[in-house]
Amino acid sequence: MGALFGYYAAADDEDAVRAVVRADGQPMGTGYDSFVVKGVDPVVALLPAEILVTGRTADAIEADPRHGRLVGMVGDGEVVTLSLTDSFCNSLARFDRKQLGEVARGWSASGVFNAQSDLSGLTGFLEDLAALAERASVRGHRLYCWISM
Repeated sequence: MGALFGYYAAADDEDAVRAVVRADGQPMGTGYDSFVVKGVDPVVALLPAEILVTGRTADAIEADPRHGRLVGMVGDGEVVTLSLTDSFCNSLARFDRKQLGEVARGWSASGVFNAQSDLSGLTGFLEDLAALAERASVRGHRLYCWISM
């Protein structure tokens, strides 16, 4: 089946853990503003898009303590939750949506995806993530990603 990646907004790291470590038997992310995708991991695959959106260098992003930081885990790592950087969330929330197609084009050309990557799919992902970031920003929330293998 492959890994699933659930991008979501939570108030803070403790709240982000509650999205995946469920005591109520509900599926991961229930009750959280979120969406699920395949193939877009938040550490490696998303890095070129973050560079294009924020204007930060890869070194600066990778040095950010929130970049891909492990926030929580279920079991022996069947599901993990990682944080996204606040600068990416804030930049994406304010980003001109009309420019997301250009970001997707540059992201596609970065080499993190195969040569046949779906440009419209990448644009749609960025549109969904930008909308999530905007809603999170309004509420003072942060962005996270759970990964289920």
